[in-house]
Amino acid sequence: MAAVSEHYANHLAPIYLWMVGGIESAVSQGKADLAALLPGSGLAIDLGAGLGMHSIPLAQGGYQVVAIDQSPLLLSVLQEHSPGLPVRIIEANLLEFRALVPDPSDLIICMGDTLTHLESFEQVQVLLESVAQSLSPKGRFVATFRDYSTAAAGDGRFIQVRSDDTRILTCFLEEEPRHIKVHDIVHDRRDGQWQMSISSYRKLRIAPSAVEQMLRSLGMNVQVERGPRGMVRIEANA
Repeated sequence: MAAVSEHYANHLAPIYLWMVGGIESAVSQGKADLAALLPGSGLAIDLGAGLGMHSIPLAQGGYQVVAIDQSPLLLSVLQEHSPGLPVRIIEANLLEFRALVPDPSDLIICMGDTLTHLESFEQVQVLLESVAQSLSPKGRFVATFRDYSTAAAGDGRFIQVRSDDTRILTCFLEEEPRHIKVHDIVHDRRDGQWQMSISSYRKLRIAPSAVEQMLRSLGMNVQVERGPRGMVRIEANA
């Protein structure tokens, strides 16, 4: 089983743009996710920025953006599609972000399933402590993630992510005590034949209530609500 960074580097990142339906579709979804924050101003940090589906609309909406991710391939897509925009791209582990961006931030986002990609609850706590220390007095933190605290069962463990005439991406979810083991199964049609590749990695099973409690313990006001695409959305401020 691969580590998260290895899984993305070798398996998902090369097809990620296809998986999200192209850059225009991704940015459109990202803009909708952030509608309540746009337009805006000040410094925004995008933790787990990937190909920029949220960094690009933030920059277009008036923010000075720092986009942090560990995937050079995904960041290269962001670089290609953000010419002239105020986006600073950093290839790094998001747990290191405070040392890389010491200035107070007006907005920090951690979207998609980025929180569940961390290895442990302790790492989540470390990240949230860094967020609380980095926000300006009126700054906001917004995160979305999938609630795996209750595992899928039966046929619900199989998810068809996307398919077309030449590629099919399916996920199979396997329950573990503190993680969900995700098997990403890719079928590519080449020379008239289907070829299958599989890679697996773990996602953290962390409940929204646990994240809420961590943020409240740091003195933040927290709001939890239903997020986009089956995720939970958490917003916090000092």
